[in-house]
Amino acid sequence: MQRKEFIKKGIGGLSLLSFTPLLSACQNNNEVDPATDTSTSGSTNGSSSSDCTVTNAETEGPFPIKDPASLVKADIVGDRSGVQLTINLSIKNKNSGCEPLANVLVDIWHCDAEGEYSEYGGGGGQSANHTTEHWLRGRQTTDENGMVAFSSIFPGWYSGRAPHIHVEVLNANEKSLLVTQIAFDKSVCDTVYTTADDYDDHGTQDTTNERDNVFGDGFDNELASISGSVDAGYELSHTIVVSA
Repeated sequence: MQRKEFIKKGIGGLSLLSFTPLLSACQNNNEVDPATDTSTSGSTNGSSSSDCTVTNAETEGPFPIKDPASLVKADIVGDRSGVQLTINLSIKNKNSGCEPLANVLVDIWHCDAEGEYSEYGGGGGQSANHTTEHWLRGRQTTDENGMVAFSSIFPGWYSGRAPHIHVEVLNANEKSLLVTQIAFDKSVCDTVYTTADDYDDHGTQDTTNERDNVFGDGFDNELASISGSVDAGYELSHTIVVSA
């Protein structure tokens, strides 16, 4: 059976993924059973001194978190339904040879399965009104290994954008170090959007990473590594390099 709704769990029950690049990439194959495990290899940015480059800076978009300090939490699902997604982020500092960056703030936000954002709506770029809701947004502080983890759902998409997650990294004084976005492999998105109950009515995204107005200038160091399946849920791992 497909996962209909992510049963919320405390982040204490989650295990962090190793950030060693995955060995195999998911290939487009119409014969693959979407319930079986799949994986995609993403960016290895910051994994060694040879590729220690600052992750691309991007717009925070039209729907940034209005008060991130009030959303300090690891489970950001709220009342949204979708395929389980565990988000594991590693923050590294270019100015110290890409050593892990501890005690910095990491804010994330993304849309739900229908492509809608909380805290906004009722006009403009989003007709659905979610102005008094605060799901799929959260803040965590990196541990001594420069890592944070969030419990969420697989993001949907909206017209004109490829699927993505927004991330802002700030120092302890809340000075922004980087605003970036996380990109997704299309093969995984196609599986989710065509087979998972909360997504299949919306269909596949209308914009690829290559044609996206944000990722179109290159997204090699913004592409996440993802493993898992629709039934079991997915785990995302990604390294973000900042100058601090």
